[in-house]
Amino acid sequence: MATHVITGAGSGIGAAVARRLHARGDDLVLLARDAGRAKELAERYEGARTLVGDLAEPDRLSWAFSHQSLPDRVDSLLHIAGVVDLGRIGDLTPKIWRRQLEVNLIAPAELTRHFLPQLRVAQGQVLFVNSGAGLNAHADWSAYAASKHGLKALADALRAEEKPNGVRVTTVYPGRTASPMQAKVHQQEGKEYDADRWIDPESVATTILMALDLPRDAEVNDLTVRPGR
Repeated sequence: MATHVITGAGSGIGAAVARRLHARGDDLVLLARDAGRAKELAERYEGARTLVGDLAEPDRLSWAFSHQSLPDRVDSLLHIAGVVDLGRIGDLTPKIWRRQLEVNLIAPAELTRHFLPQLRVAQGQVLFVNSGAGLNAHADWSAYAASKHGLKALADALRAEEKPNGVRVTTVYPGRTASPMQAKVHQQEGKEYDADRWIDPESVATTILMALDLPRDAEVNDLTVRPGR
């Protein structure tokens, strides 16, 4: 039975992945930003363990984890949580830049640092849910795209560093996916949100589980998923 550490299990792609892994009997360790959210996740996924740590404050994750018990075994670390705020470069404040960089890039790096010892022992897998914005940057998407371009660099470097230790590293680049985040994006764009136009989170979850379940003689490095409509 595999043990998965998951961020972003509360909604969207993260929730779809957590449901699928929980349903097949795997062990879940779910990161929550506060105690209230941790309680909610523990009630939703019976038997799951929770860790409390705010991705918006990556400098405090070490302190938070020092007061909790980390899992002894980690077969996969799934970075699925993320935040987005659109805006023209001329209008974005340092606060908006920092929040996206901290949650989308620095926190995944810090979490990976904490769990690498367990991942090396298990010869496990680190999976980053990136974005199409991690490959191409468009107007109004500069801060988010910068954080996701950085996440690609993190994954590529980690793959090269950890290959000798048997740790697989995968990046998934979903296109627009029906989720609360996508609803927020549409609101910021001033567009009407129609979930049926976009990828179902379950479809992205299917690709993630495929990468996790791939036999050990191969690994998925980069996987792009786009709306089929």
